[in-house]
Amino acid sequence: MSTDLKTATKLAVPGKGGRRKLTYPWILLIIAIGLVAVSALRAITGTADLTSTGQFGAALSAAVPIGLAGLGGLWSERAGVVNIGLEGMMMLGSFAAGWVGWQHGPWAAAAAGIIGGALGGLIHAVATVTFGVDHIVSGVAVNILALGATQYLATLWFGQEGSAAMAAGGNDKQSPPMPDMPTFTVPGLSDALNTLEGHHWFLVSDVAGILGAAVTNVSWLTLLTIALFVGTFYVLWRSSFGLRLRSCGEAPISAESLGVNVYSYKYAAVLVSGALAGLGGAFLSIGVHFYQDGQTGGRGYIGLATMIFGNWRPGGVAMGAGLFGFMDAMQLRSGGPTVHALLLGLAALLAVLALFRLRAAKRTQAVVVGIAAAVLVIWYALADTVPLELVEASPYIATLLVLALFSQRLRPPKANGKPYRRGQGT
Repeated sequence: MSTDLKTATKLAVPGKGGRRKLTYPWILLIIAIGLVAVSALRAITGTADLTSTGQFGAALSAAVPIGLAGLGGLWSERAGVVNIGLEGMMMLGSFAAGWVGWQHGPWAAAAAGIIGGALGGLIHAVATVTFGVDHIVSGVAVNILALGATQYLATLWFGQEGSAAMAAGGNDKQSPPMPDMPTFTVPGLSDALNTLEGHHWFLVSDVAGILGAAVTNVSWLTLLTIALFVGTFYVLWRSSFGLRLRSCGEAPISAESLGVNVYSYKYAAVLVSGALAGLGGAFLSIGVHFYQDGQTGGRGYIGLATMIFGNWRPGGVAMGAGLFGFMDAMQLRSGGPTVHALLLGLAALLAVLALFRLRAAKRTQAVVVGIAAAVLVIWYALADTVPLELVEASPYIATLLVLALFSQRLRPPKANGKPYRRGQGT
């Protein structure tokens, strides 16, 4: 059965062999070029925080909830169910973590977040898989229901006069505080990297600053997230279960003909999707020690964009989450000066892109991109910072730019979002 499923899945992937595979040597080369480029940008602009341990530590923390939402979307859409309800599932996870966390601690809060998100996934699965509701309509409904439910329950459980929650510091907008989640630091290595970073040597100090973020005050939930990314790759791409699940998103009728219970796999995928998004919401509550109204801040939608940018692959989702997490952390930590420095970096990227467009004989695109690069250089030269409003919007601007630049190279699962009824192929 596994051989037949592989054949069916390959037949559903058009042009699979027409694109050059990105091998590990090429990935390492791209990473090396990126490190040199960032080091050069830091040296030219004098923006030391661009590659500091603090900046990348904050970026890592910001990337975790976005990455978990994106990973959740990947599970669902690989099984053929579009999940724009990730934001609502994160809300449910964040609220559940705040409700349980102040009473039982951060680890119980993480477990509660998983259950809360899975509940949202169950609602989405029942609507889309069992009743055949349009996936977009169901996802929007989940987001609206989650927003209303969390606001109502927060008023009822946290803001009720005379309640234990209010006495512990809660109100109708937030939960009482919970204890700290443990973190770990690698002794010796963290101090050594911090010393190297302080010398501000080209490339060496920049790499030390980046690596320092991985060994200094790292949450155990961050390690769990990394394990979930690795585990997702092996489960979905190296196991018969993953092969069957992906076949449901590529060719469900063919999978059904080979004995796969498509409904069961779709249910499992959407439940896992909700659980992962809920854990992302729980990470937000645990990080600031309480649930707060509006805490997710659109990260579920950014996670969805991360999944698309990552071409429905765990590695791509991780890279996208890192990029958006970096932008999110930058606008919170450094603000205008660092965003101003990135104008020069973006101009260089656009200049390279213009050369590639020109080489491909796409002169109009090359001219437009080249003009945009020139405008950014002029902006950088004439200003010392950027407006606060632009700084706050930088994560969302980065989302739109990345999707615009990479949309032509993306290929979603073939049956993603399409209605499926058992026996429709007979």
